[in-house]
Amino acid sequence: MDEKQTGLWSDEGEQRRHDHSGVEVERSASPSGQGNQRQPIVNLPSPLVICLILLIALFVIPNSVMSDEMRAYFLFELAFTPLRYVYPLADQGLEWLWTPVTYSLLHGSVEHLLFNGLWLAAFGAPVYRRIGFARFVVFWASSAAASAFFHAWLNWGQETVLIGASGVISALMGAACRFAFPAQGIRFGRVPAHLLPRQSITGAMRNRTVFIFTLIWFLGNVAIAIGLPVLGAEDAAVAWDAHIGGFLFGYLLFALFDPQSSPKN
Repeated sequence: MDEKQTGLWSDEGEQRRHDHSGVEVERSASPSGQGNQRQPIVNLPSPLVICLILLIALFVIPNSVMSDEMRAYFLFELAFTPLRYVYPLADQGLEWLWTPVTYSLLHGSVEHLLFNGLWLAAFGAPVYRRIGFARFVVFWASSAAASAFFHAWLNWGQETVLIGASGVISALMGAACRFAFPAQGIRFGRVPAHLLPRQSITGAMRNRTVFIFTLIWFLGNVAIAIGLPVLGAEDAAVAWDAHIGGFLFGYLLFALFDPQSSPKN
């Protein structure tokens, strides 16, 4: 989850092919002659593994080798705060330009990093496999900015610091709701999740699985907003508004990133 702080410094056995839409598909090798080959322990796309390593590095390095002064500078350069946009942009450095994205690479605690890493693996993998590397990078940057500015809109001019990848992860959840949960008439597990047809904005909400998942997700964030204890949100102020902004971005705008056309029927 995204954290906000008060105060500015307070294959073996895997073969690959491409389908007609250019989306990469993974399939197990035929048991014939390959029966002794092992499945990979971590079945994640390599760029996602690299992304997780980067998130870990950007947490470990500042907290292990940097002085307090250097960590403050590190946050100033990479974290997002709505306060920047109150002042004329011409009178400050260029941090306002990249911090709406770079904040999503920072985390405030081991629990924060672990929680987001697990959800990134769960929802990032199907979205990445569906849209590919270039679109995934653009999706990450765009959803991070959308989450940050939704947070800024509700906290305009406040001296808060926003860090964490869960605005992006919420967008990945919203995107996955458009295709990863089979619509009526498609048996779960028969078709890989990233190859399922994209559902419309209203059609996905008629999918009972999507509706229940979304309802529970929004209720959890409402609970955070009114101060109720939620698993994983006990030790820090949680930017529930960035979560909602990210989810809405991913759910409503996923079609802009999806290389697969919507089915006619």
